[in-house]
Amino acid sequence: MHIPSPSVSGFHIGPLEIHVYALMYLVGIALAILITQRRWKARGGNPELVGDVAIWAVPAGIVGGRIYFDITTPMDIPHVWYGVFAVWSGGLGIWGGIALAAVVGAWRVRRTGASVAVFMDAVAPALLVAQGVGRIGNYFNKELFGKPTGLPWGLKIPLAYRPPGFTRYSYFQPTFLYELIFDLLLAAALVWLGHHRRIKPPGLFALYMAGYSAFRIFEETVRIDSSAHFLGLRLNFFVALVLTLIGLAWFAQSQRSRRHSADEMAGGPADPADPADPDADQSGLADPAAPADPAAGESGSADPDAATPAAPVAETTETAAGPEEAAGKHVPAGTGQTLPRKRFTQLRGAFPRERG
Repeated sequence: MHIPSPSVSGFHIGPLEIHVYALMYLVGIALAILITQRRWKARGGNPELVGDVAIWAVPAGIVGGRIYFDITTPMDIPHVWYGVFAVWSGGLGIWGGIALAAVVGAWRVRRTGASVAVFMDAVAPALLVAQGVGRIGNYFNKELFGKPTGLPWGLKIPLAYRPPGFTRYSYFQPTFLYELIFDLLLAAALVWLGHHRRIKPPGLFALYMAGYSAFRIFEETVRIDSSAHFLGLRLNFFVALVLTLIGLAWFAQSQRSRRHSADEMAGGPADPADPADPDADQSGLADPAAPADPAAGESGSADPDAATPAAPVAETTETAAGPEEAAGKHVPAGTGQTLPRKRFTQLRGAFPRERG
């Protein structure tokens, strides 16, 4: 039992030739947009932003991927005047594509005031799905396979597609299939982590970067397609190694940074005066030693060194304040002890500051 190679790499619709390689990339992009919209909406974001980002980031990704391919494997550029642009015949470097798409996408997200880090976490599993689907296009192009193998799932490659030095072999490692499986598994793992562990953004994107690059370290030791070499190893082996280390360091650093509030995830800054936000600036609250709101009357002020607090404000329509509220501590919502901000400020001003 072996995997056969497709007999065709495309089909015609009238005079138009459709390449399966390009079609798979379009399917992957569409799935990535849908998945990201769902994940971004679940975080309180506007799903329409995903479409706007895609309009800019997808072309940037194609351009970046082709530039990376042309720079790292110039020997594989088709010998025609438009060869450097011939993406339909194969040749997109994933790292170049992700890098330029990430820069352009971050620019679009930042323009709306939304959190770039949270958006990156939303898109990380979707990118893996798109990459996995794109590998199906490599299968139809009969490219990116690995060393000769006698394994039952070896891929049969026609003689015309075998690289020099391997013409006597018929079956090869289906490395694109390995990557397809790995991409989907890693995407599922990132989704699971996002639901079951407290991962601070952009931790999931950092794990995507580290995990995918780590797999490429293995894959680059198996693939035999044309590649530039450095110190006897494929150039992308070293790129994958460096990006794995960067991804792991990025993840560690991101988990030490402050968490993002729900308002930031939804695309706007948190209310700096909201006492319910532990990360918010509390400068909007009155100084405990300062006079109370003038609207509350002179009785709302107190000497910081006085032993007896001023009389409480004569508003009795709210729920009575307990000792924790009177001390300025936050009581979680739903406990029946919350106070309006004005009332909270007045009580803060009515008690002296502790000394000593």
